[in-house]
Amino acid sequence: MKLLRYGETGTEKPGLLDQDGRIRDLSGEVADITGATLDEATLARLRALDPADLPLVEGNPRLGPCVGNIGKFLCIGLNYSDHAAETGSEIPEYPILFLKANSAICGPNDTVSLPRESRHADWEVELGVVIGKAGKYLSEAEALDHVAGYCIVNDVSERRFQSKLNGQWTKGKSCDTFGPVGPWLVTRDEIADPQKLGLTSDVNGRRMQDGNTGNMIFSVARIISHLSELMTLHPGDLIATGTPSGVGMAQKPSRVFLRAGDEMVMRIEGLGEQRQSVAQDG
Repeated sequence: MKLLRYGETGTEKPGLLDQDGRIRDLSGEVADITGATLDEATLARLRALDPADLPLVEGNPRLGPCVGNIGKFLCIGLNYSDHAAETGSEIPEYPILFLKANSAICGPNDTVSLPRESRHADWEVELGVVIGKAGKYLSEAEALDHVAGYCIVNDVSERRFQSKLNGQWTKGKSCDTFGPVGPWLVTRDEIADPQKLGLTSDVNGRRMQDGNTGNMIFSVARIISHLSELMTLHPGDLIATGTPSGVGMAQKPSRVFLRAGDEMVMRIEGLGEQRQSVAQDG
């Protein structure tokens, strides 16, 4: 099942993507797609619906973040061995955790707007994991049972802000629009193995990243288990699980960074595609 949210920013409605790729309105079934509606009982009820009985949404509406009112936006750094190598970083002993401000969250096809002083903005395609059931001190064996579904995240990053502004990574990760999420939340039952997904990013039509989640240093289950040892994970929390090699700051012979007018396209096998144009604040 592919769940989504559509409409103008702040007034999105819940929807479902049918087998023909058309949006069906879920407003008569749930108020929104949030942590409050990602429990097993609600998902089972929605899964039992015949999409043909739901109102068809006409036209091509804007897609919002596929989950509303996201709780914690948790991000894992340096989680692919090839990405660690390209940045000259050591393989971490434990998952590296940073948080991205929720105000960075935007729709999958919304414009990414660079801050006024940004000259080193970068792209990162990542597998997003949305928690559906609260948990603490979870074993790896039970971790995936707490997942509602998966989505694409573009962890847009301003590298100078990240490393040179006398702070932690959060400064370079949390600018407005630096967290496109979606296009839809694919429920857990449709993804047989989250460690067997191809993921790519293209910038201006050029393939920059081409990886597979099987190359993660820490699996999704390991990440969830580790985080749950530190804090309770709640329904609606979003975990971005790291990016493969091919980011702009590691390009050779010269680093490549985003500029106004660029276009990014992020794809993950089974999870769809998101596409952003780049602008710069005046």
